[in-house]
Amino acid sequence: MKSFSFFTIVLLCLAILLIDITAFYWLQSITGLIESSFLSISINALFWIFTVGLIVSILVLKVTLDGISPIKKQLLISWFYGLAILSFVPKLIFVIIISVLYFTNFIFADNKSLIVVPIIGLFSGFLPFFVILYGILKAKFRFKIHYHTIKFKLLPKSFSDLTIVQISDLHLGSFNYRYKKLESAIEKINHLKPDYIFITGDLVNNFAWELRGWQTVFNKLESKKGKYAILGNHDYGDYSQWQNEEDKQENFEAIKQFYKTIGFKLLLNDSEVIKKHNEQIAIIGVENWGKPPFKQYGDLKKACNTVNHIPFKILLSHDPIHWEEEVKDKTNIALTFSGHTHGMQAAFQYKNLQWSPIKYKFKHWAGLYKHNAQYLYVNRGLGWLGFPARIGMRPEITYIELKTKP
Repeated sequence: MKSFSFFTIVLLCLAILLIDITAFYWLQSITGLIESSFLSISINALFWIFTVGLIVSILVLKVTLDGISPIKKQLLISWFYGLAILSFVPKLIFVIIISVLYFTNFIFADNKSLIVVPIIGLFSGFLPFFVILYGILKAKFRFKIHYHTIKFKLLPKSFSDLTIVQISDLHLGSFNYRYKKLESAIEKINHLKPDYIFITGDLVNNFAWELRGWQTVFNKLESKKGKYAILGNHDYGDYSQWQNEEDKQENFEAIKQFYKTIGFKLLLNDSEVIKKHNEQIAIIGVENWGKPPFKQYGDLKKACNTVNHIPFKILLSHDPIHWEEEVKDKTNIALTFSGHTHGMQAAFQYKNLQWSPIKYKFKHWAGLYKHNAQYLYVNRGLGWLGFPARIGMRPEITYIELKTKP
């Protein structure tokens, strides 16, 4: 996880304090309607106890962070991240809504506005609070299967009806060894009975020790023909401080070894030819390739070196930007599987409409995209990082069936 400077953390705390002062001001229009002075004072006291406690805790955590063990550090950062969002966002919405209602109050008569406006304002704060709380406690474990069928002219007939399950961005450290939470996703995958299973990177947050005990869970994954994986930007240990390069490399090798242990072939700028009835397709896997500050370990040319002659190729590449920069219109790769974006773990979705602020950073951020005869699928991620929630962006299991177009 990205480390923020002390100055940035102070600015965050000031933003929280500013919003809370404004929210407290508007809160008085609501507590003023309460007849019991004891209850009114109690609400005000609890408001400031929580605010001061949160700000002090964030500052103390930042100051003492370097002395905390990596395991506890990940949990504390995630916990405070969730608590800060749970506190800040509902109050921000409450302040905006109630301010707009009061300063544009021409809908209600004066006597009605004294009651109606505070109630609407209060509801506008409570609703996002419970939505975020649900995202933290429940939604991040409500795994959803997304089904797609894609037709290709170049797909050999022998491979028509080929089925693939893709999972991505598990960030196992965030699960804190709660193995049973992920076992329901494993059961869903096995029920699909896929030919192949792909993992497209970010198995961990940073460290190989996050994988402790997960071997038993992942060994339950079943595929008819094979399991493949690639690395994501978090799998290299680049976001942690290491005593020396040897420790970092040892961590990296342990992560790669884990894939062997669970029966996945890790493709590191490499490819594999799949044969059936004298026909062939190629599965290509590149190491992480992204725009700075993300590293560019991937070498697509090297990965394709031995399979350029095969007409139908499938690429596993963690960052969807890679498809835009090096794959689309520049190769004849038919289908690319990516992840990385998590769909920002927050979005608005209704039927075929979906929106998330992440779209302003990533052109391709969730779901299936097509350009001429080339396809990209961006998985929404199975785990989470930082903000310990999923809001309108449930963790995803992708199921894709390939068919030969007549």
